Amino acid sequence: MEIKGIIFDFNGTLFNDSVLHEQAWRDYSKILRGTSFSDEEMHKYMFGRSNEEIITYAIGRKPTHEECLKWANEKEAYYRELVLKNPSCIHLTEGAEKLFDFICEKNIPHTIATGSEKTNVDFFVEIFNLDKWFDVDKIIYDDYTIPGKPNPAIYLKALTILDLKPEETVVFEDSYSGITAANNAKIGKIIAINDNPDSFQHKDKVFSVIKDFNELDYRLIYNNI
Repeated sequence: MEIKGIIFDFNGTLFNDSVLHEQAWRDYSKILRGTSFSDEEMHKYMFGRSNEEIITYAIGRKPTHEECLKWANEKEAYYRELVLKNPSCIHLTEGAEKLFDFICEKNIPHTIATGSEKTNVDFFVEIFNLDKWFDVDKIIYDDYTIPGKPNPAIYLKALTILDLKPEETVVFEDSYSGITAANNAKIGKIIAINDNPDSFQHKDKVFSVIKDFNELDYRLIYNNI
């Protein structure tokens, strides 16, 4: 079926900030429970998960709404400080801006579906000038009502906003939970972003794997080339 629209994950896909998010959660988990997350815990309970899910795991119970907002806001403020302290990291994935220009020129419907919460989304819009390419009002983020990935809810909401069918949509993802969410949403093509495509562990779950957007064959997202 013809591809008619594109949905991007953000963290780890358009912005390679995984190391900074890991550091922020390792440091903040000490505040929540007295010890830092282990590597195994990071992979099982942090990557691609919502703040509420991570906090629930860290404290061993479901937080109240007020607790969740307080702790999530503190952690994300700390994360943003880390970003600003590492200016060499503040750039989009190679080839992303060229791709954005292309899909805007071709009027291909597109948006971002991210597990980040609104304060971070506003931060990303500002530092990367995302409103140049995206309708900010159509960006889907963690508003504490959408189940986190691997639940498909965030992608189903993005499909509704773009008025697209799953089979006519491309999703760009990096995490296993995000890839699982896209598969659960029956997305037509899932393209994984990974620093080392040859060693990517979940090739059987995606259409293709690319290191960055410079490696993307645009014929995968636009048929009239």
